[in-house]
Amino acid sequence: MSTQKIKKSSGEPDEFEASVAQELLNLEMTSTELKSSLRDLYITAAKEVDCGGAGRKAIILYVPYKLLNSFHKIQTRLVRELEKKFSGRTVLIIAQRTILGKSYVRDPKTKGPRPRSRTLTAVQSAILDDIVYPTEILGKRTRVKTDGRRIGKVFLDSKDQANVETKTEVFSAVYNKLTNKTVVFSFDYAG
Repeated sequence: MSTQKIKKSSGEPDEFEASVAQELLNLEMTSTELKSSLRDLYITAAKEVDCGGAGRKAIILYVPYKLLNSFHKIQTRLVRELEKKFSGRTVLIIAQRTILGKSYVRDPKTKGPRPRSRTLTAVQSAILDDIVYPTEILGKRTRVKTDGRRIGKVFLDSKDQANVETKTEVFSAVYNKLTNKTVVFSFDYAG
């Protein structure tokens, strides 16, 4: 029954993904405010990520890109409910995106270069937006240290500081796991 909430392109869902799909199905059945919104929504994968310090973990729900806006409409309520079910874990919703390499060649019918939205940089930037949603990113800076390391500094909207400040370490750890880029979140943006 829970398989209607997870649709993988290849293979069967593993045990963890099945448990997340079952919780989504339970929410659809029991929650009156989420019932109509969750009816047509499903995930493509779920992953548990260890966020380092003090045994903190995060759950990443991968959703189809076409359904991302529908998930965004109910994200705050859905994440709140899922975090109650999976106590002590932060739940993040990220769209399933495709990265096309530089050598990508289209078929003869459709001409033109690869879309900008499928480049590595664009996908990694979009993942960062998905991780911090519903908070807005006001600015980004890349700092290159003398030994060649790059550290990204992301400035978030200070109106959401009370809700997000406790999760910034989790956001950094998840982004590092997904993209191998180090990023630091800050709220003191001065245009």
